[in-house]
Amino acid sequence: MPELWLPGAEVHDLGDHAPTDQQYPPKAIAHITWDRNATASAPQDWCTYESLVSYFTGGGAGDAPHLVWDPFSGRATQLFPADSRSKSLLSPSQSPTRTNRAGKVVIQIEAVFFPYCRYQGKVYAQLVDTPCAGWDRIHAWISSWGVPDAWPMGRPTDFSAHRDEQVWESRGGWYAHAHVPYNDHTDPGSWPDFTGRSGSPSGPPSQQQPAPGDPTPARYQATVNGLAYGYGAHGYQVTAVGRALVARGFGAHYRSGPGPDWTDADTENYADYQRSLGYTGQAADGVPGETSLRRLLGYLPGPRTVSLAHVVAAARSDPGAEQGHLTYGSEVAIVEQALADEGLLEQRWVDGSFGSLTVSAYAGWQRRCGYAAGAADGIPGRDSLHRLGAARGFTVTD
Repeated sequence: MPELWLPGAEVHDLGDHAPTDQQYPPKAIAHITWDRNATASAPQDWCTYESLVSYFTGGGAGDAPHLVWDPFSGRATQLFPADSRSKSLLSPSQSPTRTNRAGKVVIQIEAVFFPYCRYQGKVYAQLVDTPCAGWDRIHAWISSWGVPDAWPMGRPTDFSAHRDEQVWESRGGWYAHAHVPYNDHTDPGSWPDFTGRSGSPSGPPSQQQPAPGDPTPARYQATVNGLAYGYGAHGYQVTAVGRALVARGFGAHYRSGPGPDWTDADTENYADYQRSLGYTGQAADGVPGETSLRRLLGYLPGPRTVSLAHVVAAARSDPGAEQGHLTYGSEVAIVEQALADEGLLEQRWVDGSFGSLTVSAYAGWQRRCGYAAGAADGIPGRDSLHRLGAARGFTVTD
């Protein structure tokens, strides 16, 4: 299955997910935010990416797209997973389709742009006049969801509307907001082409991906559940990924490690793993997305904060549940990794499930802390958990 979240995007999941209407072909919808009205004779300063993200995650959540895209820097924020509808289209009761749902996917992109915006002293009349940084990455991801490289109602070149219900219902591909039946907006006015020629240089250094045929591994970072992955990322989550790759047989590129610093070897090993899942092209560039990461680890690592109440609940629930049951997987995995680093748990059991082997390992830690008999029962206590956190660098909350 393709990645639900665009690799490299900042994720602000709004929740409220809802399925699309699968009887229609897959679509992508092109928008611009058009937050100010400017003219050639009276340009206005660009409205910042951060302000639009703040709007769509706040008062504008009812109109939020899947992606908010900064065509100047290449940054992107994703608000809904690809398989959910988003909310940027009108869907009145008289419409034969629920426009936000009318496709196997209906992925909506809002480019942060308005005509004749002024950015760093230069005025841009059309979206295609901008660098369109990051477009190739967005296009490759949307293509992985089966959206064909076609504009059934024509690639937008101006702000005229063209709406055809029969075409909308029967043909997959890219649609301008100006093409969507029962809508009244006429954006985006222009859009980069599928080869990236209309002003689409490489993204900024933190988001550079290899060009086709380029042997250099991808060197950009993705943020998943608040933690960084990809070249230059650092932290316990990097070690967890590397160890899981080795355990799955995808460690051929390591010469040392794995360790807490993401190197080209991590990228190449992760790309091998992605290809084993059936990903191809830029979807298999070696930088994790949420779906593949969850499949590799069984959970999503989070910031190194552990709730005592959560891990106690997991230690009481997981051993008697179905094999692999995850009560608080990301927090349990932090504790398990600490136990593994202490030599008390085999690395292959760092899986986010506080099962019987983890209980036994934690009992070993309690004995190391000086507890005995019933006080070393493998159920975390405040003192022992704080001591483990101090030893292995995580924070404990009550």
